[in-house]
Amino acid sequence: MALMEMYVEGVSTRKVKDITEELCGTSFSKSLISSLAGRLDAELAAWRSRPPEAAGYPYLFVDARYEKVRVGGRVVSQGVLVVSAVREPDGFREILAVEVADTESEATYQDLFRSLKARGLRGVELVVSDDHKGLKAALERYFQGASWQRCVVHTIRTQSGSGRCRRTHRVPWRTVQRDDVAYLQGVLPNNNALDQ
Repeated sequence: MALMEMYVEGVSTRKVKDITEELCGTSFSKSLISSLAGRLDAELAAWRSRPPEAAGYPYLFVDARYEKVRVGGRVVSQGVLVVSAVREPDGFREILAVEVADTESEATYQDLFRSLKARGLRGVELVVSDDHKGLKAALERYFQGASWQRCVVHTIRTQSGSGRCRRTHRVPWRTVQRDDVAYLQGVLPNNNALDQ
């Protein structure tokens, strides 16, 4: 399992071989490591194409983050689109999709939502996300009738100006959170909802 984890983290097969030899005194061939990684790819492909298990998913959460990945021998930044949802009837949260995209755009979100609908996603009533124009346009196309709400975290980051999504400079999260929770408690109708 640790071999697979190293591979997933982007460690080359040669380095994985060297690390296991140094730490364990046992050498694993590059072909064995590649074989194990191939099994991971097959499991991931099956997970990505699985049909949703629940009767419906009334609340959908959509976000993207950027990660450095190795593509063709170069390290580049790529978007990782993540969709999670609250299941009906048990209320548990489930990750429905994780997709890598060159960029965040209406086309990439349309592909993502088209795939989810083709797999059987239904019952979406509310979508929570950031205010990305392409994402919202794709939502209107694939989840007609569903309401949209901007994510509270993205709202706080925008309003505070100090906790930007790209994090060009750091401010302790507790400071931002404390100030913004106090602000939101005065604005929201249920003041107890944000008590710490």
